[in-house]
This record gives sequence, C-alpha cells and structure tokens, in this order.
Amino acid sequence: MPRAYASTVIGAPADLVWARVRDFNALPKWHPDIATSQIEEAKASDQVGCVRNFQLKSGETIRERLLALSDRERFYVYNFETSPFEVENYIATLRVTPVTITNRSFVEWWADFDCEPANSADWIDRFATNVFAVGFDSLGKM
Repeated sequence: MPRAYASTVIGAPADLVWARVRDFNALPKWHPDIATSQIEEAKASDQVGCVRNFQLKSGETIRERLLALSDRERFYVYNFETSPFEVENYIATLRVTPVTITNRSFVEWWADFDCEPANSADWIDRFATNVFAVGFDSLGKM
C-alpha cells in the first residue's frame, strides 16, 4: 500500500496551528486549492462520521468522512468517500505536534491508499507535493 507523506515545521505554537486546521470544514480558509466546503446533513464539523463535501478551484468535487479526531493528540483521520482520483481505500491523517524548545509546530500529513502499482509513485508525489506541501505553505504564513 503506497504512502504519501509530508512534514514541516511552522513558526507558531501547536495550539494555534491546531485551532486553524481542526475544523474539518475549514479547508477553504487555509488551503489555497479549495474553493468551497460544506458539511453534509447539518452535522458538526468535529463530529466523527461527518462528511465534508468540497470543491477544488479546478472544479472537481471531493467528499471525505471524518473517521477520528483527538484534541489531546491534535490529529484527525479521514477517508475519501468519493474523489476524482484513481485511488482506492484512501485514509489520511493530519497531525500537529509541539516543538517544545522553540514553541513551534511539527506538522505531518500522510495518506495510505491503493492504486495501480505502475501509478503509485505519481500518486505519492501528487498527494505529498500538490496537496499536503501546498497546504503547509499556506499554514506557514499564518
């Protein structure tokens, strides 16, 4: 199973970074490639099981389900319910950890998924570089 992984250090305290990304419906506020987002069925955006339905600025629509959320450990896990990508069994985690000596944040984002073996390197790069790293760049400007 391929894994796309990216990490960074952000010059802000972990609680502040977590407050920015914690809202499962807040992607348009901090990820530059997201145009709009809504939580389906009027559920709370931190309710495990809620589905966010968002549109990329390119016009594609993605639906993701929140599978786990921990304020204590500052992470959430989600999957693709529907996506335009040729991957299956996509499960991703976004985690914020304090760098205690410098009061900064270590942020990790990764996804495990299935795809055609010949395409795995491309999907790993696309998710790690074009999704995760792009989001980190925006978060780093907070």
